[in-house]
Amino acid sequence: MRFRLAITAEEYLAYYQGSAKVVVARTEHNRTIRFPASAIRQFVTHDGVFGNFEITFDENNKLIGVESVD
Repeated sequence: MRFRLAITAEEYLAYYQGSAKVVVARTEHNRTIRFPASAIRQFVTHDGVFGNFEITFDENNKLIGVESVD
């Protein structure tokens, strides 16, 4: 499933500090997905997290991974 994120550095700080543990996003097919904020930690810059991503789950809806896509 593909989705776009636009999370500012200030917004991501809530995830980093632990007060927010889950990211909620809408896919390009208008489905709502929820996943641990730690899954996007590798994509955080000084500006935050911005871009298009693809998330993969297994057959039990367990997170496999998140990748950045252009």
